[in-house]
Parts: sequence; structure tokens; C-alpha cells
Amino acid sequence: MKLTMLGTGNALVTECYNACFALTEGKDSFLIDTGGGNGILNRLKKADIDLENVRDIFITHKHIDHFLGIVWIVRMIGKMTGEGKWKGEYRFYAHEEVMELLKGIAAALLQEKDAACLGHQIRLITLKDGQEEKILGRRVVFFDTHSTKAKQFGFTMYLNGTERFTCCGDELFNETEERYARKSKWLLHEAFCLDREKERFHPYKSCHSTVKDACLAGEELGVENLVLYHTEDKNLARRKRLYMEEGRMYFSGNLYIPDDLEELEL
Repeated sequence: MKLTMLGTGNALVTECYNACFALTEGKDSFLIDTGGGNGILNRLKKADIDLENVRDIFITHKHIDHFLGIVWIVRMIGKMTGEGKWKGEYRFYAHEEVMELLKGIAAALLQEKDAACLGHQIRLITLKDGQEEKILGRRVVFFDTHSTKAKQFGFTMYLNGTERFTCCGDELFNETEERYARKSKWLLHEAFCLDREKERFHPYKSCHSTVKDACLAGEELGVENLVLYHTEDKNLARRKRLYMEEGRMYFSGNLYIPDDLEELEL
């Protein structure tokens, strides 16, 4: 299985795409978040991920930089299935607030024939805290991150036996997530900016972390591989080096600061 970071930036980036990623095994992919617009179609194309093979899609929460790309995906699925080019079932996972928002936006903005694929070609799976599903042949547990902003879910996927891949959403680590994140082989954690630049970017005003915060959390949780994403883009050319230098002071495991479209073997 591989992880492809389709986008690595926060809501206001212009030099990279908003944070979203795909887990791929063989030709099948599980898409997590979709960014803020039709750029998701470009990201998938550049990553050589065929949308026809993205049968499972999960949106963590309703913020536009994570959510709006799904509208374009629904439009594409509606168009292609209507032309008889794609067959089979797609599965969309989200908590109730996101699910109702998608249905409302699709009804308001898309042609009726495209919006009609929701609940038909696209099976809608409304998530509850702790709900388990099988995706890419593996057990996946979705959980409420207890966000102080918009309601948000994360997930943990069991890779082989007890080895887990965990995503805790895009906020400061919450202790309620510990039972899912602790001892994960892979942990994705947002890192809004360098700790020394927190007075410039003000991460805590929007419940985000610095690189130091994320790395301290990863170290305390005993994770093996820590991936930092959902960052600012003012340091993009130097981001990998700068974030790595700060992060290594606080995290002793394997640290990754991927660029857009970078792939990691899990």
C-alpha cells in the first residue's frame, strides 16, 4: 500500500493544493478529503489515480478546503455513469453534518441527473463515532476528534495485524484520540507552521499545531512514522528542510514532510 499526498497545504495556500491524500493498493484507492475545488481532478490525474478506481471517499469535516472538491467528483461520477462509461458502486463516508451539506449543495448546484447519483451509484454511509468499515480489504475505524470548531472525524486503518495507519484530522491532538493514535505505525498530523513562527501565523487561534507540537505528540504517543501536513506555504521551497530541522529536535522516529504528489510506501 502507498500513501499519495495529493495536497499538503492549509485553507489559504496558493502555492500548493489543500490537504488531502489517497491510500492506494493495486489499482484501488481510498480518498481522504478532496481539497477546495476542481483542483482535485488535476491532482488525481497527476498522481495517475483513475477516478473510476476511487471507490471509497471520506470527508473529515465541512471546512471548504477539505470539502468542496467532492462536488466536482460527484459531477464527474454522475456524468460518466450517465454515459454508461463507469459501472459499479462508489461509497462516500462522512458524519451526518457533512452528509446533509453534500446533499444540499449537490441539489442546489448540480444538474438533477448528476445529483441523482447520490444514494444510487454513490452509496452514502453516515458515520457514528467508533464505526467500523472494510476499505481496501482492511478494517477501518472512524472516530470523532471532538473538534472545538466544526464537527470532525478521523480514522485508523489496520494494515497488517496490529499495525495501524492513523489520521487525526487537522487540529491540535486531542486526548480522546489517544486510543487510536498510540503506537500507530503511521500517524498523519497537521503542522500549521514552525514553532518559531507561531506569532506570524497564529496557529492556536484556529486550533492548529506547530511542528514542535505535532512532533511532541508523536513522540509521546510512541509512533514509528510521523507525517506532517496541512501547512502554510510561505516557506514552500524550504519547508521540508526547515520543518525537518525543527521536528527532529522533538521526535525520534521517522519524520516526513511531503510535498504535493509525493508518495510514501507504507
